[in-house]
Amino acid sequence: MKLPDKFTENMKTILKDEYEDFIKSYDERRLYGLRINTLKISCEEFERIAPFEIKKIPWIPNGYYYDESAQPSKHPYYHAGLYYLQEPSAMTPASRLPVNEDEAVLDLCAAPGGKATELGAKLGGTGVLVANDISSSRAKALLKNIELFGIRNPFVVSENPAKLSSYFEGFFDKILLDAPCSGEGMFRKDPSVIKNYEAGDTSYYEKLQREIMIPAVNMLKPGGMLMYSTCTFSPGENERQIEYMLKKFPDLELVCMEGYEGFDCGHPEWAKGDEGLRKCVRIWPHKMEGEGHFLALVKKRGGESMPGPVLSYGTFDGSLKKKLEYFYEFIKKLDWDIDEARLELRGERLFYMPKLLGKLTGMRFLRNGLYMGDILNKRFEPSQALAMAIKPGEYAETISLGRDDIRVIKYLKGETIEISKDEDAYSGIRLLCVDGYPLGWGKLNNGILKNKYHSGWRLM
Repeated sequence: MKLPDKFTENMKTILKDEYEDFIKSYDERRLYGLRINTLKISCEEFERIAPFEIKKIPWIPNGYYYDESAQPSKHPYYHAGLYYLQEPSAMTPASRLPVNEDEAVLDLCAAPGGKATELGAKLGGTGVLVANDISSSRAKALLKNIELFGIRNPFVVSENPAKLSSYFEGFFDKILLDAPCSGEGMFRKDPSVIKNYEAGDTSYYEKLQREIMIPAVNMLKPGGMLMYSTCTFSPGENERQIEYMLKKFPDLELVCMEGYEGFDCGHPEWAKGDEGLRKCVRIWPHKMEGEGHFLALVKKRGGESMPGPVLSYGTFDGSLKKKLEYFYEFIKKLDWDIDEARLELRGERLFYMPKLLGKLTGMRFLRNGLYMGDILNKRFEPSQALAMAIKPGEYAETISLGRDDIRVIKYLKGETIEISKDEDAYSGIRLLCVDGYPLGWGKLNNGILKNKYHSGWRLM
């Protein structure tokens, strides 16, 4: 691989005796990883049913290597949201941010969703996951992955971090800031990054990172924790940024995170010598089976929390309950404990709001709450997002096909499929599953299942 001259010169300067080993790593093949969605399946169960060979990533509890030839994105289990395809080192920041149930969590630069989906899995449907990306097109991809993973408590937004901060000052228990960076650590994974690197300058990213960092810290509540990460090696985007953050915000302190034998520490000598920077983590491709990454975990010292946004769900009255008559008929088949106060009807669309978040006006968001479905004339039409949020055994009327059944692929392509009387002899809305894991809805009538799979998700 032909690496940029300015990159190799910089790496020679900082790595010294390790430089040759580092450069040799670029001649090795890149590694591929997937992360199990623990909202839907345990690692032990996935290991039992895995349709291709996998190998444990030793520092990620739910991470596995796979061979490129396996093509896991084409398998029905991918479309059931059982795993997310992610570079192994990139799994580390969300893995090392200690998220607990019922917390308010923010992924500030979240698209396409690799880290946000893991944070949502850790919340387990409790609290709220705010996933933001300033690019509206990237935010659409983020929303799909959030819904595919079955996350029930999302607020997916596309806003400038400074504007978010005006709404959420001192609100979040945990924040992940995977900062835009020069991408030096991704050259082997994606050689196209090299062109952007050669055309740009790391100083651009250093300025941008500080602009994002300031509102991020302002949104952290006292006692809360923020994970800063990049996929680059540049000290100016890593150690020196943390040094700047700690100086600007004296109420922050670096904290240690769970280690691994292959992790390198931060390097004070690449900044102004603060020994506390050794609590940062560097991942090098010549020391680990993954690409380059940098992580720093900071905690805001105690004090009184800000009140956060004003929460309001609207009025749940008798007239709304009457409108939801057919929804209530539908959920008799769904083993969920629905809190009526969190239901919100917007036109025909019904949403189940996160417990910690109500109406927020003036923000550009793609989703606030779990989209349950549409209230139409004398019927409730359940959504794709609801199908993906249902776990095996929670819905009474399902049809489950085996992963090798050709009808599974036909369904994912949007085709009508036949169902024998032995499989289901009745009529009505069905949740179609693969090996018990939901894929989407269909309407069964006389042995024909009319396809209700989301048109934008269908296989080509």
